[in-house]
Amino acid sequence: MKLCTPPKRAAAIALPVRRSERAALSAVQGVIVTSAATARLVAAEYGVPAERITIAKPGSDPAPLAAGSRDGVVRLLSVGAVVPRKGFDVLIAALATLGDLAWQLTIAGDRTRDLNAAARLDADIAGYALENRVAVLGTVSPQHLATLYAEADVFALASHFEGYGMAYAEAVTHGLPVIGTTGGAIPDTVPSDASLLIPPGDMPALAKALRRVIGDSDLRQRLTDGARAAAPQFPTWRQSAEIFARKLEMLA
Repeated sequence: MKLCTPPKRAAAIALPVRRSERAALSAVQGVIVTSAATARLVAAEYGVPAERITIAKPGSDPAPLAAGSRDGVVRLLSVGAVVPRKGFDVLIAALATLGDLAWQLTIAGDRTRDLNAAARLDADIAGYALENRVAVLGTVSPQHLATLYAEADVFALASHFEGYGMAYAEAVTHGLPVIGTTGGAIPDTVPSDASLLIPPGDMPALAKALRRVIGDSDLRQRLTDGARAAAPQFPTWRQSAEIFARKLEMLA
């Protein structure tokens, strides 16, 4: 089940959903979650005893390290469905303040899940006159996504909340420095020496972090080194599946 987590829904919707989720979780013998942060949330917000909670982080199989660009333009990559929770409006507003720097942004992710959010993203890009600097690709094939990672210099995503943050983890496995937020489980997922994380929704702080990483090649290299060192520490899908299977066997 997917919990009713931040960003907050309208109160009239959130309260009944929370009650339904709490009732469902109280009826089960065990709960498997994707991160320590989600485990804390399930215990605190839904009253699930800690001994019933098992953490099985999603897998991140080994990936080729990104080669990056070689033309002096810092290529930013953002991967995620175009929905309000991903904070693309904050990211575009922050980048709009960095017109003096050499950067390009590519956004890859489903544009059909929230048509209003997709329209807002397009309007923001046009409103800031960033059409020549931001490419919104929609859903791409795994092969195309692998190419985007290989060509990227920095991963940037301004999510308001993540229960784990698979796109962030995938970026680290490719050896990319990460600019993100502290929303939900992101600080648990992304190593501190591979990232700059700012509070969710804080556009000025995000703009400052982006300026630092785009403008300082030495900082980018230090964060890249941190990501490459951390990449082998992520669990594979096989390891994640084994934890999941063991928990199911125990419950059976």
